[in-house]
Amino acid sequence: MSARLSSEQDYATLLDKYDTWMFDCDGVLWHGDRLIDGAVDVLELLRRKNKKVLFVTNNATKSRKSYKGKFDHLGVQAHVDEIYGSAYAAAVYLSTVVKIPKTQKVYVIGMGGLEEELHEEGITTLGGTDAADNTLAPFSLANFTLDPDVAAVVCGLDTQMNYTKTSKAFQYLTRNPGCLFIATNEDSTYPSADGLLPGAGSISAPLRFALGRDPVCTGKPSTTMLDCINAKVHYNPERTIMVGDRLNTDILFGKSGGLATLLVLSGITQESEITGPEASPIVPDYVTSSIGDLRAAIQRQIHEQA
Repeated sequence: MSARLSSEQDYATLLDKYDTWMFDCDGVLWHGDRLIDGAVDVLELLRRKNKKVLFVTNNATKSRKSYKGKFDHLGVQAHVDEIYGSAYAAAVYLSTVVKIPKTQKVYVIGMGGLEEELHEEGITTLGGTDAADNTLAPFSLANFTLDPDVAAVVCGLDTQMNYTKTSKAFQYLTRNPGCLFIATNEDSTYPSADGLLPGAGSISAPLRFALGRDPVCTGKPSTTMLDCINAKVHYNPERTIMVGDRLNTDILFGKSGGLATLLVLSGITQESEITGPEASPIVPDYVTSSIGDLRAAIQRQIHEQA
């Protein structure tokens, strides 16, 4: 059963118990371009207490460098090497696990951030933001030339998804021997500033249906994301906590990695999903309404110093 946090003592104890804090971003720290109340205060508190702070996001539309720009815009302190995104994980997976040769290419269904991370790893891309593929014109195989050097198709969130991209990806995955099918993440939805929208999982879904097979997922809850973090950051899993708003990605990711988990109810997951007869089998260690609730630990410190 999850522990419901409510008192100043609850939050103070939680802060003392964990040295490394991993945060999802959308639905936890912000909604779109609107900060969640108290998020900055809590992050500053953690840094004052010399906690290690990491940001682990399934958002594949931005590279880590461009994501840093969003942190700056919202007034949230963050360093590039503290940010781990699913686009970065996909690029590292291809370069270090698959060891894709420099002569081979990747067909991208996704946006500029995904392309940027792949290019950072020395990987050549096709598709993505290429104007030729961002079209509503009918797709015809008669006008398509298969590139035999495409060794993988990587799917992320693509707000300009179309039939041309799906068709080209399908051709590579069915006609190029051994072509890998990779998804940056399989989130069904994501929380925008004004409500839910289809997530990256809905972008790869047509290909999954057409192919009859699932992609390799590099984002949460996959351990591939945690492997990327492990390669860069030293932390003790027993003193590390994952904070997220989605049970089947953030919380499952933490549990799969042997981390403690804190669910915030400011994003995707609703109260009905963690209580009652229809409750999810994925059970977080702790639950609170919002990340801003941890400000209660600041009040605890004030009272102790008085």
